[in-house]
Amino acid sequence: MNATSRRFDLVVFDWDGTLFDSTASIVRCIQDACRDVGAAVPSDADAAYVIGLGLHDALRHAAPSLPSERYAELGHRYRHHYLARQHELSLFDGTLEMLGALKARNQLLAVATGKGRQGLNDALAHARLRGVFDATRTADETASKPHPRMLLELMDELDVPPERTLMIGDTTHDLQLAANAGAACVAVAYGAHEPAQLVGHEPLAVAHSTRELHDWLLRHG
Repeated sequence: MNATSRRFDLVVFDWDGTLFDSTASIVRCIQDACRDVGAAVPSDADAAYVIGLGLHDALRHAAPSLPSERYAELGHRYRHHYLARQHELSLFDGTLEMLGALKARNQLLAVATGKGRQGLNDALAHARLRGVFDATRTADETASKPHPRMLLELMDELDVPPERTLMIGDTTHDLQLAANAGAACVAVAYGAHEPAQLVGHEPLAVAHSTRELHDWLLRHG
């Protein structure tokens, strides 16, 4: 497929819950961190809701009753638990094949994530994906989702306009990020947020597996 026949020149992926099968582990880490500092432990749904936000925003929503001066401690405990489980995590089945297919038709690939830079670098190395993406942005480098700055910076760096950009994610934060930046979006229903929440943001499609996402991108992306 050449540049004139495809709809999007830039495909931007969220990381956790979209490419990386980490949602359940992150939920447990948030809950364990809250337990460590004596904060009320959020439900699975409440802990999953904050995935995709920058760490400070995520923890503030997950533990709203915790005094603000203790968020650094909560963040430290979260990172402790995540690092202890990190080796257990992996890409969703079919992710490498999907990314390879997009690269083969010369689409630009990027990541927009609520992770910090060190966390994303570690994850890319663990997944052997260093060098696959043309650009990446993390929440500690720019504004957290759903503020549009993260996506606007990627589009500017790669010189792609909003109408030629597609954002793919598993949370409403990802889909609202796309809307705020004037870009199209596709949702995946196998991550943190429920399909009914995602549909309300009017994505072009809701994929229920990486294979389904792969097929949609090759047909419509």
